[in-house]
Amino acid sequence: MTNVTDQIKYLKDQINSANYNYYIKDNPTISDAEYDKLLRKLQQFELDNPELITDDSPTKRVGSTPISKFNTITHSIPLLSLDNAMNEEELRNFITRVKKNLPDGKNIQIIAEPKIDGLAVELVYKDGVFIQGSTRGNGITGEDITENLRTIKSIPLRLRSDKIPVPQTLEIRGEVYIDVVNFKKLNKQQLNNEKQPFANPRNAAAGSLRQLDSRITATRPLNMFCYSLGKSDISFSTHLEFLQTLPKWGFRTNPLVKICNTVDEMISFHNDLESKRDTLDYEIDGTVFKVNSIEMQNILGVKSRSPRWAIAGKFKARQEISQIIDIEIGVGRTGVITPVALLKPIDIGGVTVTHATLHNQDEIDRKDIRINDWVIVQRAGDVIPQIVKSIIERRTGEEKIYKLPETCPVCNSHIIKIEGEAKHRCANINCIAQLKGSIKHFASKNAMDIVGLGDKLVDQLVDENIISNIADLYYIKIDDLLKMERMGEKSASNLLQSIEKSKTTTFARFLHGLGIRNVGRFMGKVLEKEFPDLETLKNATEEQLNNIDGVGQIVTNSIINFFSEEKNLEAVNKLIDGGLKIQTLIQNKNEDFFSGMTFVFTGSLETMTRSEAKELVEKYGGKASSSVSKKTDYVVIGANPGSKADKAEKLGVKIMSEKEFNELIKSKLI
Repeated sequence: MTNVTDQIKYLKDQINSANYNYYIKDNPTISDAEYDKLLRKLQQFELDNPELITDDSPTKRVGSTPISKFNTITHSIPLLSLDNAMNEEELRNFITRVKKNLPDGKNIQIIAEPKIDGLAVELVYKDGVFIQGSTRGNGITGEDITENLRTIKSIPLRLRSDKIPVPQTLEIRGEVYIDVVNFKKLNKQQLNNEKQPFANPRNAAAGSLRQLDSRITATRPLNMFCYSLGKSDISFSTHLEFLQTLPKWGFRTNPLVKICNTVDEMISFHNDLESKRDTLDYEIDGTVFKVNSIEMQNILGVKSRSPRWAIAGKFKARQEISQIIDIEIGVGRTGVITPVALLKPIDIGGVTVTHATLHNQDEIDRKDIRINDWVIVQRAGDVIPQIVKSIIERRTGEEKIYKLPETCPVCNSHIIKIEGEAKHRCANINCIAQLKGSIKHFASKNAMDIVGLGDKLVDQLVDENIISNIADLYYIKIDDLLKMERMGEKSASNLLQSIEKSKTTTFARFLHGLGIRNVGRFMGKVLEKEFPDLETLKNATEEQLNNIDGVGQIVTNSIINFFSEEKNLEAVNKLIDGGLKIQTLIQNKNEDFFSGMTFVFTGSLETMTRSEAKELVEKYGGKASSSVSKKTDYVVIGANPGSKADKAEKLGVKIMSEKEFNELIKSKLI
């Protein structure tokens, strides 16, 4: 290149193209090292030629000099909030109102998209260059956070113009957020730095965008979805047309968008989206429904604070505020002592919550959680409710600092803490709480899968001295069960049938059920592939175990220690004498036909559960992943597959139906 200006332009184009492919197209074209090399080269050119620095330079993304306060700006068009629909009836009422206020309300299309749980912002472009960005604020005015928004790589600093003309004036609205994985990493950093954790991803995104030092914002993993138009020189006939145009300019949009022609389709989409919310990489708290026609939107107009043509269907809450009444401790099957907060009852997502885990003493100390504190409680999917953080501003002086007791509440033995571990444990291996936990784990779904043997029944069996270890389960008689309170003949018979069925199991399930420390489901499958039977594993040497890929010294020590304990061997032998039959894998390399291949399952499967499908892949040497990437070999789809199928299509990953997956396995086994 002949001059510095051309070289700078070339570097800008290369970096902007890399950002576009990575953040908008989800298709990286260069490595991180190559990207950093280009950016450093551009920084050096600009350092040597400061007169050539422009507002759209990618070097602006690293942040700039701190400011003393944010200036206030007025939005050219108000950023309205949305009315909420809390249930199906309110969604139906919304459609009724829309139809009533339209001349031809019979044929309307509604466009549905996820409601991102982040912070609403506005981006302003002049002649294709990003010149200003602001928070929503009160809808009329917001805070000028231009320098902070420049640091977000999914926000284009200059619009792409290769596919569509760039308007002279363009205002784009959207949501800045932090994805779930990066939020967990960020909170871990907060705790390691002895700072208060963020309550949720939205709180983290808002706090990151409101940093007076944009260099701090640049270190935060912020991202953005765009979804709405402000002032512009260009118009659109439908909202869908607008969404389809945004990526052509370089903006990122959410892929989970659907046109609904009836209110039943709207409700179905909303319910399906709520069921998927825990599988998404980002937090959503509802569905936004908008009239698709821009002409109809203009006819419907707006109220003082919200449009008449849109509504937000809200999901059930997953965070609430409660007060800690007391802190108790539980003893797990391996003797782990877990502090549990007793809460004033609260409803989270339709479930009454009265307890929440506090994990361990270190966690309590890091988060500074005290008895009588008001706290934020979180429940997501099937995760046990947990305390996110205490609300220090609500303290009255009546709060009490909590420390774990020195003795076990169940057996009164000493509580110990092993160096290097965060967990405290009961030192007594014969503690009855550990016994009950071991039996419950042995009978659990992912272990021996004894249907009907719930926690209360295990407690009862142990308390009434019917069983005193896991092996006793295989020697229970119907007369033993009939002596128990509320145990009828049919229930007793069903339980015995379930116990009998569990006697035929896989090597991996049995190893997991034994409760060997550090040997879970995955490690059980690793060992299952390496050892033809239990006897070989019992006699395995330290060298043999350490030579297995994926087995480290900690696992090796756990296995050797377990099978060196006479009581453990007695229990295993007693189980075998009681009728246990372990189905080991056929050691046939021809059946490793999925070796080196990665599968992702999405949607509802008919012939098997998602867990069983993953077990099949692993059985034949493959890997089952929960996320789609360029390294994925196949995405297997069931009913209502969702975003993973869309991502697979974008990345060019092969997609197959459940039927095709089953036929593939059959063809390999013939």
